Amino acid sequence: MKTGVIGLGGMGTPMARNLHHAGYLQSVWNRTATTAEQLAAGFGIEAAADPAALAGCCELVVLSVSADADVLDVVQSLLPGINAGTIVVDTSTVSRETAMQAAALLQAVGVSFLDAPVSGGIEGARQGTLAMMVGGDADTLERITPVLSAIAGRVEHMGPVGAGQATKAVNQVMAAGINQAVTEALAFAKALQLPLDKVIDVTGSGAAGNWFLNHRGPTMTRGMFDPGFRVALHHKDLAICKHMAAQFDVALPIVEMTLVHYRRLMEAGYGDEDISALFREKLGLFAKDDKRPRRP
Repeated sequence: MKTGVIGLGGMGTPMARNLHHAGYLQSVWNRTATTAEQLAAGFGIEAAADPAALAGCCELVVLSVSADADVLDVVQSLLPGINAGTIVVDTSTVSRETAMQAAALLQAVGVSFLDAPVSGGIEGARQGTLAMMVGGDADTLERITPVLSAIAGRVEHMGPVGAGQATKAVNQVMAAGINQAVTEALAFAKALQLPLDKVIDVTGSGAAGNWFLNHRGPTMTRGMFDPGFRVALHHKDLAICKHMAAQFDVALPIVEMTLVHYRRLMEAGYGDEDISALFREKLGLFAKDDKRPRRP
């Protein structure tokens, strides 16, 4: 199945690479043309001139962009060149309403749409082990599962269009809670003057063990916050969760608290760091002058 990828950022590039290695990649497009051209040259394929051109030569189009407006803009840009029967899979994290809008636009021209946000970070994208939560037609998903298996270790059908994004919202609330707990606990351990490597090792082997502690604990405690999942992106995702919760006339405490903390980090210039940068905020709880660390 000839497959194109639109959006070649931290997640889209490794997904495109895995699709190429599996023999599916036909074309790529990125808003910054040089990024697509360089990647395409390395793969020995053509970078599309625009989304419509990519859609015209592909049976499956995979989107990996950052925001709701980006998804709808790209879908609109696909329409002039896309063929009936093509399948569009959006791996971005956006609102359920945006997924439903995109599906309606494509359905009008005979194109199937699946909202398929992913979890697993840049590491998962590179290794092809992402967890994919899919909303849309189950038969359509079954047809393209062999292709999606090149980029995801787990592909799960969650229900109709929008169910994938709803599941990702649940995932992001969980991720916020884990981030809050791990960073706060390790800041507490530091204040208690415990050997942090040993704390991470022993607690990670027991009931408190989790992926974030084991993979981000060693780096955050050394002041390393290279992007795995950026603060600004998780802030964007949690704003979506907040909007969804408001439809039930409730506020989710973990979401509200994390939005405040992320906003502080973004204002201090840490928005492009990994979400483990929340450790910076937690260290401030134990600072004698009660001031949070700020970038010099």
